[in-house]
Amino acid sequence: MNLIFNQLLDPYQDVATHLWVLEIVGVFFGLLSVIFSKRDNILVFPTGIISTLIFVYILLEYGLLGDMLINAYYFIMSVYGWYIWTRKVSVEAYLPITSWTKKEKAKSLFLFLATLLIVALVYQVFDKWESWVSYADVVTTGIFFVGMWLMAKKKIENWLFWIVGDFVSIPMYIYKGLLLTAFQYFVFGLIAIFAYYAWKKNLNKPKTELLK
Repeated sequence: MNLIFNQLLDPYQDVATHLWVLEIVGVFFGLLSVIFSKRDNILVFPTGIISTLIFVYILLEYGLLGDMLINAYYFIMSVYGWYIWTRKVSVEAYLPITSWTKKEKAKSLFLFLATLLIVALVYQVFDKWESWVSYADVVTTGIFFVGMWLMAKKKIENWLFWIVGDFVSIPMYIYKGLLLTAFQYFVFGLIAIFAYYAWKKNLNKPKTELLK
């Protein structure tokens, strides 16, 4: 047990104290956000905003530009999603969980490809192509951009993107030494699987409470 514990702590030996403390706080609020999202609870957004702002700083320090942009984008989409989820579609009901339309599928594809291009250009301009991690970071950025956009619009397919992106991200963060973040994405992936089926049960059903 001590060997495993030491292996988990080794990557943090030379890391500034404030960075690993911030990582713990960011992971905590990130997990809260995903749990609230699974429950279709509006608190997904304030908890997510706290987590994303913390990780914008951390990822900038670690040079993961793609994931830094993801979190900056998450912040913007969290504000947008907060507004969308509180909209009423009738006197008593809020925006329900729905499935994406053909138009939204086309927009998702465009957003994915556009994100790949933009993030790749960012890596090129700042000369950050270092290893396979850089390429994985570009791809996961595209996946997560689409997932966050679909979640903000309360589309059930958002969870499919989160599942793929979460599990692809795990080896990337292990390689970078961010083990807590890698563990976070593993848990995120598991929650996303359960969340997909939880949302499926409530597909197209009126939403009358934002905090339940």
